[in-house]
Amino acid sequence: MEPSSSAERTADPAADEPLAHRRIVFGIVSMALLMASIDQTIVATALNAIRGDLNAELTWSGWTITIYALGQIIVMPLAGRIGDQFGRRRVFLGAAVLFTVASLACSLADNIYLLVVFRAFQAIGGGAFMPTATGIVSEQFGRDRDRAIGMFTSIFPLGGIIGPIIGGVIVTYWSWREIFIVNVPIGILLIVLGLKFIPRGTPAPGARIDATGAALLALTLLFGMYGISSLGSSGASPADPLFIGAEVLAITLGVLFVRHANRHAAPIIGVNLLRGGGFGAMNSINFLFGAAVLGFGALVPLYAESRYGIQPLQAGTLLTARAVGMICLASLAVFALRRTGYRGPMIGGFLLVAGGMTLMSLAPHGLTPYGWLALAAGITGIGMGLSIPASNNAILQLAPDQISAITGLRGMFRQSGGIVAVSVTTTILAHSANGGLAQAHSFLVFAAVLLLIVPLTLLVPDHRGSW
Repeated sequence: MEPSSSAERTADPAADEPLAHRRIVFGIVSMALLMASIDQTIVATALNAIRGDLNAELTWSGWTITIYALGQIIVMPLAGRIGDQFGRRRVFLGAAVLFTVASLACSLADNIYLLVVFRAFQAIGGGAFMPTATGIVSEQFGRDRDRAIGMFTSIFPLGGIIGPIIGGVIVTYWSWREIFIVNVPIGILLIVLGLKFIPRGTPAPGARIDATGAALLALTLLFGMYGISSLGSSGASPADPLFIGAEVLAITLGVLFVRHANRHAAPIIGVNLLRGGGFGAMNSINFLFGAAVLGFGALVPLYAESRYGIQPLQAGTLLTARAVGMICLASLAVFALRRTGYRGPMIGGFLLVAGGMTLMSLAPHGLTPYGWLALAAGITGIGMGLSIPASNNAILQLAPDQISAITGLRGMFRQSGGIVAVSVTTTILAHSANGGLAQAHSFLVFAAVLLLIVPLTLLVPDHRGSW
């Protein structure tokens, strides 16, 4: 049968045979993804040093972290779609250049306002890595792309574990500026290797960017996430005019975006990727999963310190326990996906994470507080290792010519869920008499959210075998 579209014609050869340099390309894009992920958390260890050196207020210092998360949320879906339209290699290399230059600019900033601006540009580059790199991996591995994508997207959570450790070492022995300088030689290496080994893709013929749709989507996410993050960063209440105004603007712009997407011939994000053919259920799962898992992970060290008086360095290693559990199972889960399908690992993983969160909220039994929390964190890691590869691959095979766009949306929904969860939880903690106990209750809420996700997995098309 003759292919019905140019997208299918270009996809057919890649669907048959993996390409020769696929492992080198996998290493290149993995390095980029890990670097962008590390930069999400590495700055947290340097906030006090940044405040002292730049004579900055705490709120503005905190924005060096917040603006990076916001920038990534905005850029992920846009970069994915632009990569599908104009070539993933081009967008990936452009992102590498921007990330490297912005990192150098961050290291040279002489005031906090410039640092926040440069961090925003760094976020744009870092946010474009995940969707474009996933598309590049898909092109390289052909019939094995399901396994390659499962392994590749499991790299991203590791950055959140490694970042604080690397940041602590650099700040201790050098200064906060070296946190950004270290990206420069790595970024240059990425660009050189990318130019040599990543092949040129085939952009969609006659592709034009939907500038209006891109602007509406970006502004919707910006105002929505800014309003929510203001709850956590400033301790404002939901009745605060800033929060209400930002959310009203976000809802209005979101309605305009949906109307535009329904009417435009080639929208930046098609409405079918938001709610059609299993996408709506998976987008909801990703948002709730991000809220429960990313929000939970960000708050574990604080919980250990506030409820049990565990020292900060030891509290941080609880995330390492979770990472070990995740790594141990993720690689096995990836190679078992063709036999198990997606629903079973997702449901089993969500239940295990919920169980680990519930254990963490309870008082220790027969173990020291640290041992109890480490056990609970390890169980959540095993659950994440089981569920993340399946949830990363679910529904990708429904639109293989739009893998970058789908990956960008997945990242957007997960990161948005994480920001919502952290902001709401920290607002509640700011108004509670017993922060440790309030956090224990929040973990039970996160566990309940994961249980609510389970019925949604039945709406996601299951798949066994290769794509």
